[in-house]
Amino acid sequence: MKKLVIATRGSQLALWQSNHIKAILEEQNPGLEVELNVIVTTGDRIQDKALSKIGGKGLFLKELEEAMLQGEAQIAVHSLKDVPTVMPDGLLLAAITDREDSRDALLSEKYPNIDALPQGAIVGTSSLRRRMQIQKLRPDLIIKDLRGNVDTRIKKLKKGDFDAIILAAAGINRLSLLDAVKHVYPISLEEMIPSMGQGALGIESVNNAQVLKIVARLEDEYSRMETTIERAFVDELDGGCQVPIGVNASVLEDGTISIKAVLGLPDGTEMLSDSKITSKKDYENIGREMAAEFIQKGAKELLLRAEAMMENK
Repeated sequence: MKKLVIATRGSQLALWQSNHIKAILEEQNPGLEVELNVIVTTGDRIQDKALSKIGGKGLFLKELEEAMLQGEAQIAVHSLKDVPTVMPDGLLLAAITDREDSRDALLSEKYPNIDALPQGAIVGTSSLRRRMQIQKLRPDLIIKDLRGNVDTRIKKLKKGDFDAIILAAAGINRLSLLDAVKHVYPISLEEMIPSMGQGALGIESVNNAQVLKIVARLEDEYSRMETTIERAFVDELDGGCQVPIGVNASVLEDGTISIKAVLGLPDGTEMLSDSKITSKKDYENIGREMAAEFIQKGAKELLLRAEAMMENK
């Protein structure tokens, strides 16, 4: 194979991620030409509605996947947290890269952390998961929807539309934005559990032996273990991007895996949460087992109420 085309969104972060993978592939495969095919997705076009109202994060993938299925690209580079747990026929989650910081981060021009936010402060996020957990921590805060790419969101913060905003720490780090605002506070896993796959890049690929062989070298063993657990947990709950679910698995230095999970109502008034330590050898099953335990405690009913709550807003 002499040429490989990457389908990508045109946002600053998406282009950084695709160019990052492009550089690695060209270094690993001398003589391979890697090209970007920049595509505007439905999620990029609709900026005036909450993601939960228009179909969730999968709207950022649809056109990229169509391009691959039509032969206009062979792979796409995604923030794995945006990738649904079920892949379209003909496409595979071929590699999961070395994981960046999986945490969320609070950005503010005035306030150094969550506790420092004054009563009634306005916090921006488009995520029901983040909304749920910040409201649980601070019911007095006002949560407002925030859409747009990372740069747009930071501009809205600096303009004074929000007292603070919440973004993925990985995006801040990848775009070298730690100095873009006065305060960047990485939110601990005890305060806020991230989305499945957060911090990892997922390489979606056509089912072609040559392409899969090239992409396989991007795979990170521990990232695959962690995100397999997280994605299985969400899949077992039938929890798409429109419901508030946080789940994080971390391979520890002693070889065990720590798992934390939470779900509930978007306003934080009702939540289920649990954490456990497991062996690496159990990573393929533990996500579904943990989800089954949540289901026994009423998780599916709670998620149905969460969906209804957002539909009635």
